This record gives sequence, structure tokens and C-alpha cells, in this order.
Amino acid sequence: MQAQALIFLGAPGAGKGTQAREVSNQFAIPQISTGDMLREAVKKQTALGMAAKAKMEAGELVPDEVVCGIVEERISEPDCAKGFILDGFPRTIAQAEFVDRMLETKGRGNPLVLNIKVDQDLLMKRLTGRHTCAVCGEIYNVYFNPPKQEGVCDKDGGKLTQRADDNEETIRQRLVAYEKQTSPLIDYYRQKNLLHDVEGDKEPEVIAEGLCKFLKGA
Repeated sequence: MQAQALIFLGAPGAGKGTQAREVSNQFAIPQISTGDMLREAVKKQTALGMAAKAKMEAGELVPDEVVCGIVEERISEPDCAKGFILDGFPRTIAQAEFVDRMLETKGRGNPLVLNIKVDQDLLMKRLTGRHTCAVCGEIYNVYFNPPKQEGVCDKDGGKLTQRADDNEETIRQRLVAYEKQTSPLIDYYRQKNLLHDVEGDKEPEVIAEGLCKFLKGA
């Protein structure tokens, strides 16, 4: 795998988090989320972390320059020397351009962008059918891997609950928002020939096996 920076794109329910974790384990590179980076920077009380904390405490969005600065700080750490996965970043063209400049400055080459594509009807089933055990956190899906007894966890008998935002109307809104936000990014990376589409409608293990095989040859 030559690309040192991997970026995962995919709608809610596409499985990008699952696949990113698998790639992280297979290639021993960190999966870095902007949320984790912000929390870590605040904990370490870096200048950028304190700037982010002030915005978050005021209920405001953290500005691009702060988020980008924290990303740059994070990927300078030793565990990113062989590569890293950006999770939830970039979200805008401006952030994508920042990533390009940062990688070029550090001599780390172009990112490889993995776009996990899933049919919208399947996404709806994945999200509306998702139920989680209140005790152990085990996740079930009423369509694909239902529990043996409805509403009860197979492992510990815990009650299965559904997230309040996993209803059809809210999910449709989330999918529309994602499409609006991410389509420009997909076009941006496709034009640069840095985008690789991944068919995400198979079993997670099958997708992961194909993805890792592709990355080993990339």
C-alpha cells in the first residue's frame, strides 16, 4: 500500500467505520476521527485544543483552521509514520484542499479515497432495522441478523433498544444531507483520479477481504 493517507467516504449505514477498523487492524495504522482528535487536543491543552474547547463550550462550530491544525498535529505523531486513516474528515472541499497541501508539504504523497457505495433501500433497512442491547452493546438487525427472541439479546437477555434517530424520516434527512455535503468531495477526488469505489452491499467480511486485497496491490 503506497498511499500513506486513506480517506473513507460513505453514507450513514454504509459500513465505513467497520471497514476502516478492519483496514486499521490489517495494516497496523491508526484510524483517526476528528472527534477523537478534538478531545485529545483539549485533554492535552494544546493551543489549538483550547481554541476548540472555547468554541465547543459556547455551542459553536469549531472553525476549519482549528480542526485542520489539530489534524496536522495528530498525524505528526509517531504512530502515523507508516500511514493513517482519516475518519469523518475531510467533509468539505476546503478541508480536502488542506489535506492535499499538508500531505504535499510533508512529502507523504496523495491520499487514497475509498467510497463505499450502498443502495439507498438497503441503507434504510440497515438503519431502521438496527437494535442494540442495552447491557452489552451487541448490535442486531431485524432484517439481516435478528435475535432469537424479539427484543431480547441472545447473549445476556438484555433489552434491545433502537436509537431515537433511527426512524425513516430522520434517516432520509440524514441521507439527503450526506449526499449534498459529500457529492462535491466525490467529484473532487474522482477528477484527481484518487477515488476508488467499493461496493458495500455484500457481507462485511467479504467487503473487508476484497478491500484489503486491493490495498495490498495499490
